[in-house]
Amino acid sequence: MAELSVSDRPPIRVLEIDGEARMNVLSRALVAELSAEAKRAAADAAVRAVVLTGKGTRAFCAGANLKERRGWTDVRRWLVELHGALREVERCPKPWIAAVNGLALGGGCELALACDLRVVDPAAQMGLTETRIGIIPGGGGTVRLPRLVGLGRARDMILTARRVPADEALRIGLADRVSAPGGSLEAAVALGNEIAANAPLSIAAAKAAIADAWDLPLDQALERERSHYETLLPSADRLEGLEAFAGKRPPKWTGK
Repeated sequence: MAELSVSDRPPIRVLEIDGEARMNVLSRALVAELSAEAKRAAADAAVRAVVLTGKGTRAFCAGANLKERRGWTDVRRWLVELHGALREVERCPKPWIAAVNGLALGGGCELALACDLRVVDPAAQMGLTETRIGIIPGGGGTVRLPRLVGLGRARDMILTARRVPADEALRIGLADRVSAPGGSLEAAVALGNEIAANAPLSIAAAKAAIADAWDLPLDQALERERSHYETLLPSADRLEGLEAFAGKRPPKWTGK
């Protein structure tokens, strides 16, 4: 059975982890589906942003499926698969928004970290809790979290394995927005529509520029930004944006 439920609220695609009874844990099958959905969204011009959430109210994703994992003989292969899927999410030209509706722990937190933005329910908690079970974050948590919240805060979270509440997540930059109670999905879809009002080629180029340039020396970073900017110069949407501004009307984007 599929572990992701897919629905469209044009132009937003909503992916729901369909494992409420198991706290929406991160299984091997789910990882494969996430990778496939990232590729599918990238190729679908009608999709302008992807919202990812968990079914129910208890968990966005409570981490790896430890029952499934006990039977594995090669955990190294799992890490390769997990890294690959999360990179597909990051490389997708469409922004991904995590609607964190409950617990996002361990691999579930790493999944949220791989998304471009995180909208968090006030009752949600996030954490990299792996040191409590004798391992470390292995799905990119030790890499992505410091880049998002800084080294000191990342050390605090990872070494203590503590859960961070929504208000602190917002304060330290782990969350981008906190929704109304029970409203993380609707808030994430609204954010997706806010993004979708802008030029699709520009969104893709901006996402790529941020990913490519943020950790480079300044001159190299500026060069990468310029190269992404230049890809937009021949686009019809750039001219449409200028004409719409001059005519004081909403632009009509074509993605060309």
